[in-house]
Amino acid sequence: MSSSFTPVSAHSDRFVVVTGGPGAGKSTLIDRLAAAGYARTEEAGRGVIRDQAAIGGRGLPWTDPALFAELMLSWELRSYRLATAHGAPPAGPVFFDRGVPDIVGYLRLQGLPVPDHVHTAAREYRYHRRVFVAPFWPEIYAADAERKQSPAEAERTYLAMVETYREYGYEPVELERAPVEERVRSVLRRVAGARNGA
Repeated sequence: MSSSFTPVSAHSDRFVVVTGGPGAGKSTLIDRLAAAGYARTEEAGRGVIRDQAAIGGRGLPWTDPALFAELMLSWELRSYRLATAHGAPPAGPVFFDRGVPDIVGYLRLQGLPVPDHVHTAAREYRYHRRVFVAPFWPEIYAADAERKQSPAEAERTYLAMVETYREYGYEPVELERAPVEERVRSVLRRVAGARNGA
């Protein structure tokens, strides 16, 4: 049986990724944007960890990182399709808590090969060219049950995401190390400017 792959990218100009290292305030920013009425997605890594831990699954970063990456990929593609079908009105942005290229960065950080299908997904499922990156912020970093990276690993993750998104043709924009209200204003200002051609 043959099948053809059709990328889902008609809405990519309004799909805005926020990425970076763990514990840098990324999800807090997206939570605040959601509270202000903007559409958002849930971070794949935390969602997969919660689901796998609940059922005793192997797809955890400290058990089977390759399987964890595959589960994250499925999560991200589903988030993309749901945002396309049921997301914000056509004029409004949808904020993604990480995107498909994050999986490439994760695999590289783990010293694992990046399968061709992951590269294909990163190339075909596109987001807005301007990607917001939360830099490593040691003053607010804290580990928890789902975030077990050391501060050094968190900083390496931030650097890997910048490099990976650039590789796929995006323009990383570093978020200020500032209170969340300032970050919200900065992101909305830059998103509005980008949509107006600035």
